[in-house]
Amino acid sequence: MERGQITIVGLGLIGTSLGLALQRVKTNFELVGHDREHEVAKQAVRLGAIDRAEWNLISAVENADLIFLAIPVSGVRDTLQAIANEVKRGVLITDTASTKQQVMAWAEELLPSHVNFVGGDPVVKRIGHGQSDASADLFQGAPYCIVPAMSADEESVRAFVQLVSSLGAEPFFVDAAEHDGLMAGVGHLPFVLSAAMVHAAAQSPSEQDLKRMAGQEFRSITAFPSTDPTLFSDVCLTNSDNIVRWIDRIIAELHTWRDIITSRDAERLEALFSELLETRARWLGEIETPSPMQEALDSTGGGLRRLLFGSRLGGSKS
Repeated sequence: MERGQITIVGLGLIGTSLGLALQRVKTNFELVGHDREHEVAKQAVRLGAIDRAEWNLISAVENADLIFLAIPVSGVRDTLQAIANEVKRGVLITDTASTKQQVMAWAEELLPSHVNFVGGDPVVKRIGHGQSDASADLFQGAPYCIVPAMSADEESVRAFVQLVSSLGAEPFFVDAAEHDGLMAGVGHLPFVLSAAMVHAAAQSPSEQDLKRMAGQEFRSITAFPSTDPTLFSDVCLTNSDNIVRWIDRIIAELHTWRDIITSRDAERLEALFSELLETRARWLGEIETPSPMQEALDSTGGGLRRLLFGSRLGGSKS
């Protein structure tokens, strides 16, 4: 029986965690990894996230049934262009970037019709700082945004949904434009605010005393989800319009709070804080309670089941 292959390009926090999670459901497919930093790829092998590393990108993807691009969004276009004519017919390619409109446009522009592309974005709940923080549990209960290209065949999309469920994540279908608008508010604006807070404090004439006084409140609001500055700049460049809209919205909100604080209206302040503390608790309570997951491996078969047991992931497209 033919053995399937899943290739992960990019072996940082997300890519290595994907490998570790996939090893849990693995039966008859091989996990191949590629990273431009050879030591990172070697470490992924040592961690058991991949079965073997391929130093050459084309060698890593040419026999794959499924390809994850777990790389910064700035590298997605060049990678798609490099592999577009080197992959198998019917292959499923997906990404993990946190902006989707630009990625989907690149996929439409560069990939041939016999390639299935499904945009992805695992919205993980744990902050990590690279491969050393990788975990098979990273996706447990996390929304996994799924944005199929118009040309992706139904079987491949269904297979990908099953695979996402097998990781413990919650499949969430969303339009690319809607995804980027939502993520700008709850995923991208927060790190812009973190940067603004750090910059404002660092530029203050009282910087030395501020550093001495900075406690848990400052640490919490300035906690960046990554130590890679490229990730943040890429997001700002590929989702700028949405982020600017949210910046304008938060500026207006801050003006409102400025007016309330200036008015010294104790009753209104207490009422607002009480309401918003309850709102946050409700939001987090709903976020922490996952919805029932669909079965990862459908008992009637399907794309993922055939991949796991040795057949091709998706049907060929004409």
